[in-house]
Amino acid sequence: MKLELKNSLSVKLLRVVLLSALIVGVVLSCAQIVFDAYKTRQAVAGDAERILDMFRDPSTQAVYSLDREMGMQVIEGLFQDDAVRQASIGHPNEAMLAQKSRELQQSSSRWLTDLILGQERTFTTQLVGRGPYSEYYGDLSITLDTATYGQSFIVSSVIIFISGVLRALALGLVLYLVYHWLLTKPLSRIIEHLTEINPDRPSEHKIPQIKGHEKNELGIWINTANQLLESIERNTHLRHEAENSLLRMAQYDFLTGLPNRQQLQQQLDKILVDAGKLQRRVAVLCVGLDDFKGINEQFSYQTGDQLLLALADRLRAHSGRLGALARLGGDQFALVQADIEQPYEAAELAQSILDDLEAPFALDHQEIRLRATIGITLFPEDGDSTEKLLQKAEQTMTLAKARSRNRYQFYIASVDSEMRRRRELEKDLRDALLRDQFYLVYQPQISYRDHRVVGVEALIRWQHPEHGLVPPDLFIPLAEQNGTIIAIGEWVLDQACKQLRDWHDQGFVDLRMAVNLSTVQLHHAELPRVVNNLLQMYRLPPRSLELEVTETGLMEDISTAAQHLLSLRRSGALIAIDDFGTGYSSLSYLKSLPLDKIKIDKSFVQDLLDDDDDATIVRAIIQLGKSLGMQVIAEGVETAEQETYIISEGCHEGQGYHYSKPLPARELSVYLKQAQRSNAAIL
Repeated sequence: MKLELKNSLSVKLLRVVLLSALIVGVVLSCAQIVFDAYKTRQAVAGDAERILDMFRDPSTQAVYSLDREMGMQVIEGLFQDDAVRQASIGHPNEAMLAQKSRELQQSSSRWLTDLILGQERTFTTQLVGRGPYSEYYGDLSITLDTATYGQSFIVSSVIIFISGVLRALALGLVLYLVYHWLLTKPLSRIIEHLTEINPDRPSEHKIPQIKGHEKNELGIWINTANQLLESIERNTHLRHEAENSLLRMAQYDFLTGLPNRQQLQQQLDKILVDAGKLQRRVAVLCVGLDDFKGINEQFSYQTGDQLLLALADRLRAHSGRLGALARLGGDQFALVQADIEQPYEAAELAQSILDDLEAPFALDHQEIRLRATIGITLFPEDGDSTEKLLQKAEQTMTLAKARSRNRYQFYIASVDSEMRRRRELEKDLRDALLRDQFYLVYQPQISYRDHRVVGVEALIRWQHPEHGLVPPDLFIPLAEQNGTIIAIGEWVLDQACKQLRDWHDQGFVDLRMAVNLSTVQLHHAELPRVVNNLLQMYRLPPRSLELEVTETGLMEDISTAAQHLLSLRRSGALIAIDDFGTGYSSLSYLKSLPLDKIKIDKSFVQDLLDDDDDATIVRAIIQLGKSLGMQVIAEGVETAEQETYIISEGCHEGQGYHYSKPLPARELSVYLKQAQRSNAAIL
């Protein structure tokens, strides 16, 4: 646990010490100021006595001789002192011989100093003659204005207060640093080491002694704590051993060490809860060995146990694809495949397990082969609880054994049939290229500037000898999964470039060929080299080959895709982003990528006249393309009304059944010639 700074002892200590020092500094400074006020009052009286002593003799002479002019000279001399506000010479019972006064001095601090020193103070001394009679002649009286003293007092008080507080804070800070160095810093180091202690292995990390504190209270505490941690680990280790032993007995298979049925149910419960929240599928595979009883009878039960152990190890090899693996009992095992999207993923796992069993087990200098049958259930289609899924998986496995062993089977027949057809297609796909089962069709692309055919898009088709025409959206994902898409993609590029060369030779020299690239192709390191070689081999001019990449394919690895697109661009190919608007690309990425054309997905074009949202999206894509300096082409144009709308919004090109369906090369050649004649007739 990390200690928050505001709760640390050092911070609290610093606050207390500084606050205490501040209070002490304020109190002492105030006391010093009070004392300074007293001294200032004494200074006023002292200055008055000094002034009176200085002017006593001339004042006595003036009053004795009743010399008014001399008296005024004495008064003027007194007023040379700025503090003197009023002065008089004379007998108290007679008119004053000489006197003078002036206004009080103005000061912004008088409101405070008048309270402390008084507004003014009057002092009097008697004027008497010399001995022996010392006759009394009158009084010399002066009144001092305290403003001048007050200003000095205020300045002195401020200096005393600030210096006193600063001295107190400095002393407090020094005390804090001493305390921090001797206590709180060592404690903080101890706490840091305490946080590094592994609760399961408390004595593994001992608290080191702090230099200089080996023999004081901290050193004794550290030694005691280390001894306590060692004792805790010993007791914890013994308790964990006992608990683990009980746990393994209750939740794990004694022979293989795999979770038993009870533990599997707990794990599967959690997996199903998570899958329900994320709306993902979960597959439960029940693996049952074929004729394991006969193996036990032929060899021995000890050999059977060794086979089960070896089988468990082979199943563990698939742990990267599993959410759980368990032994249900006897010769049955269960595997849980979590977070899958399609049933074929479970079929692939089941087939890989069956393929693994093709390799014999070598035990006691002899090879033993095992066969297994696998029942598969899916969440949520086949059940929404652990009990139902396990029960149906075991039932499916038992039924599959009764019909034909050494295979897998889904609980739902339609899913099982679909998975088998998918596996057959994947197997046939590997040989389709060699057996010349692929061919290309081409769909024209129309320029709205002059309504000429400016390009064609090459589309691959698979004519299966048994299943007929297989849709690309079915076999392309299969090809991407099994890796054949690289070879197929290179074949498509070669055939498309070859056909384009043929059309150029026929006179359609401005025709452009568009070819789709799969995500796997786009990230294949050899793609730029392949494209460059084909362009040179078929002598195709720059910008006559247009490569279409999907928005989602770009986003999978934007940096690699950008490098490959730049290489393709340097080879002379145009780059178009296909199915735009269906993915989640960032506009900043779109701006930085070397793209020449945006292709509006047909799903937006088809309903733009009836759906305001689709119309808004189409309009926005066209405007975006214009702002980025890219050509915009709409696919899926099927009606004249759709064509009119996208032309009015500024779309550059169109493609769809309104112009032509995808055609074989020979038929498209005829189409191109007819379009050329029509354009010539219009001109």
